[in-house]
Amino acid sequence: MIFLDNAGTTKMFKECVETYSHFACEEFYNPSAVSRQSAFVHEKLEGVRKLILKKLGATEGTVIFTGGATESNNLAIKGAVRNGNFEYIFSNGEHPSVFNVAKNLELNGKKIIFCKLDKTGKIDLADLESKLNQNVRLISCMLVSNETGAINDIKQISALREKYSPKALLHVDAVQGFMKIPFSVENLKIDMLTFSAHKFHGPKGVGGLYVRKLSYIKNIVDGGGQEYGLRSGTENVAGIMAMATAIEKIDVKKNFEYVSKLKSLFNEKLTGIEGIDILDFHGSPYIEVLVFHGVKGETMLHALAEKGVIVGLGSACSAKKAGNRILQEIGINKDNIISSCRISFNAYMTEREIEEATNIIAEVYKDIKERVS
Repeated sequence: MIFLDNAGTTKMFKECVETYSHFACEEFYNPSAVSRQSAFVHEKLEGVRKLILKKLGATEGTVIFTGGATESNNLAIKGAVRNGNFEYIFSNGEHPSVFNVAKNLELNGKKIIFCKLDKTGKIDLADLESKLNQNVRLISCMLVSNETGAINDIKQISALREKYSPKALLHVDAVQGFMKIPFSVENLKIDMLTFSAHKFHGPKGVGGLYVRKLSYIKNIVDGGGQEYGLRSGTENVAGIMAMATAIEKIDVKKNFEYVSKLKSLFNEKLTGIEGIDILDFHGSPYIEVLVFHGVKGETMLHALAEKGVIVGLGSACSAKKAGNRILQEIGINKDNIISSCRISFNAYMTEREIEEATNIIAEVYKDIKERVS
């Protein structure tokens, strides 16, 4: 099987499985208990926080461990909501775990403002600038689009925030960026940042939220007060430690360069094939979109799966819904959206797999086109 839906999830490293097993079956102690063994596990978790802060380029702040990106995004956004005449800004390109939270806040009376995307899939900075003011409490946006791979100019967004909305918090959903593309929360002046382990070869059901200052947010779930009182519930120690193993194994810069090479090879092999268009938004090398003219994307997905190539239809959190909100927002026509598949790479694929995948894609498309003509 050749897996080209790595934006949806990734295969867990074997080393992570070993780590998980150890902390689930050997050092399985509750980090909140008072035994010596529990204190040791607690120290292990603190070590993981420091590791993540280092990888984020953070000089201050901490990491709140969560059950994954959806929980982290909810905690960042709902935790930042305050009573008063505040405004909350989001882009139209956000993941459902951000976009739907914003829509629900709007239904509950909060002033929610959505800004446009430009034709490259990035946040339209001019539109954002026109909507910033002194009443903005929060700006929430992606680092890397899970649908197109477009990389938002967070540095410029931060500069606009400082100029027009200096009291606003900046939350960045970096699920498709953390451990994939180089960046620093310090350089980009990010206040909160979301990440998820299963997007970089760690286990599912674990992730985190970086927070520059704990006072920025309040808890949204009451309980025993774990994670600085912001995320109650016994920590998923085995998952957190396995996530740390993945983080330690990955060389972000080396992987970025290698995946860029794989993507170039993939595109080279498919360029010129009549009926197949590559929608490359020149952002993250990990993600792009293919359009199969005259054939539904879902038809291609199932036909390719039968040949051992797995592709995606966009966000797995909304893949069963008709259309694609992000592609529509950036001006892709309806027919092309229906005919599209998302391709997403990982840094542990081989060039041979890429070449084999492109051959299968070309053959399957040609076969379906001949049968439907």
